[in-house]
Amino acid sequence: MTNLNWDYSNCGRTGCGMQPHYFPPRTFPSQYDPPRISPTQQFVRTNQFNTIVPHIHPSHTTTVNKHMINHQHYFPHTESVVNERYENHTICGMQHHKRCCCPKHHNRWR
Repeated sequence: MTNLNWDYSNCGRTGCGMQPHYFPPRTFPSQYDPPRISPTQQFVRTNQFNTIVPHIHPSHTTTVNKHMINHQHYFPHTESVVNERYENHTICGMQHHKRCCCPKHHNRWR
């Protein structure tokens, strides 16, 4: 019996087992499509100009020296004590020469 399985893995356009031959490329004139325009990109360039404006804020300090005078008023006061003593003499019996029983009062200062 004959093996009919052929190996076609090396077969290309030029035939089985042969290397292809390449010709130099031909250059054709360029063709132009209509332009494709992207949206405009926005860029910002900032220019800075420095200006100095002096602001003057004057100030003044006044020192006030206060001399406080404290008038102190004193009111000296003295006290004294007076001791009074009262004596009462009562005659509780009858004297021989008097008939009434009258109390006698004497005030003395000591």
